Amino acid sequence: QVQLVESGGGLVQAGGSLRLSCAASGRTFNMYTMGWFRQAPGKGREFVAAIMKSGSTYYASSVKGRFTSSKDNANNRLSLQMDRLNPEDTAVYYCAASDNRDLVSSELSYRYWGQGTQVTVSS
Repeated sequence: QVQLVESGGGLVQAGGSLRLSCAASGRTFNMYTMGWFRQAPGKGREFVAAIMKSGSTYYASSVKGRFTSSKDNANNRLSLQMDRLNPEDTAVYYCAASDNRDLVSSELSYRYWGQGTQVTVSS
C-alpha cells in the first residue's frame, strides 16, 4: 500500500506561481511512476505531469514550459512547481503513483491517489 498526501494548493492571481507537494509513505520503492493529474469543475481528470523512477519527466502540452515536476527520493516527496498560472489551470490537483510501466498519461495506469488539493487562479 502507498499513501499520498498533497499540500500547497490555494488562491493565486493569473501570472503567479504555486508549488504543490505530495508526501508519499508505505511501499514507495515499488512505484515506477509518480504523476500529477487535475480535474476542473464539470470536466474529467486530465494528465498534467509524470516523473519516472529514472528521473525522466513528461508533461501535458498545456503545461509544458510552465510546470516542473521533481522528486526527493530521500524524503519520499514529489513536487510540482507551477509558474505563469492562468485561470484555465484552476482545478483540484491529484498526486498519483503507479507500480507498472503503462501509459504515464492515463489515469488507469495509476493505482494510488491522494485526496487532492484545490488550486484556484483568478483573472
